[in-house]
Amino acid sequence: MSAAKAVPVESEVYLFTGPENGDKNDAVDNLKAASEKKNGAVDFYRYYAGETRLMDVISQLENVSLFSSALFVVLKNAELIKGKDDIALISSYIRGSQDSPNTLILESDENSVEKSLENLFPPSRKKVFWEMFDNQKPQWLVRYFQKNGFQIDMEAVEQILDMVENNTEALKSECSRFFYCFEAGHQVTTEDVDKMLSHNREENAFTLFAAMANPSASPKERLEGSMAILQKIRLSRDSSGTALLAGLAYCFRQLRTWQALHAGQGEPAESQLRAAGFASKKKRTQYAGAARIWGPGAAASILSLIAAVDMDIRSGGALLEDTSLALLLYGIIIKNGVYPAKYE
Repeated sequence: MSAAKAVPVESEVYLFTGPENGDKNDAVDNLKAASEKKNGAVDFYRYYAGETRLMDVISQLENVSLFSSALFVVLKNAELIKGKDDIALISSYIRGSQDSPNTLILESDENSVEKSLENLFPPSRKKVFWEMFDNQKPQWLVRYFQKNGFQIDMEAVEQILDMVENNTEALKSECSRFFYCFEAGHQVTTEDVDKMLSHNREENAFTLFAAMANPSASPKERLEGSMAILQKIRLSRDSSGTALLAGLAYCFRQLRTWQALHAGQGEPAESQLRAAGFASKKKRTQYAGAARIWGPGAAASILSLIAAVDMDIRSGGALLEDTSLALLLYGIIIKNGVYPAKYE
């Protein structure tokens, strides 16, 4: 009888893409827990492509750690890895790390990365974390409240989905407030949502976008209001320029989706709007207004500008971050996506 064919051991190298950061973070946590169970003490590191040289990350993974039995490294913004040398470096590491206890996870909020990079990963080592379909979000939110011992009105569910970025990470973060302020078993109503999220909500990328995209205000008024919100965000304890830029990029990607849906003859079908994340009347009104301000070309330019400013902030540090963000708002609102050479 012939011996059974050995199954090749795969390296602990993964590619996680897509906008659903909540599920993505859960997957990372599960892999980290599995590594700790297998290896004991694990050193955790998080890096950003474009900010840290890939060869330095790989060198760290290939060297023996003096203080722990394994390394667990997450490299974010993997969509920026495009060079042949960098992709060859990852390919070489994957081939040579079958026996390594270390874990490397490449992450991106985009749906895909460079094709030659994606092709390095077998199906078992890559996953796209898609945003929930619109018809899945209300039931997910209801189950989340029930799991934590609360009930919630469906009108309150729709109100939350109108106010919070619809990925599970953002929803968990915002809705956890209810669990600290009400007794278990409480039925959450629209009045509760208004009290917890509207009146007490800190400014964020989505309130900033709403001010930037107000079609009833002049460009000067929109700039002044947006600058005031930006200042509040920057003064908050958890202010992060890169997180703010990620939120704005999400909003303008949604704007491009709205524009694409309305590019043909007539109104898009209700099912198309819902599937694209435009279920509520409030959100449709907001993006219809934004589309009157920025056309498809301007929206594309704005996304490129946001990406360029993000790279500048990551490479230049925090010294000029406030100036870069202020100039970004000026470039979006006054210049329609053109970064100003000087303030006018």
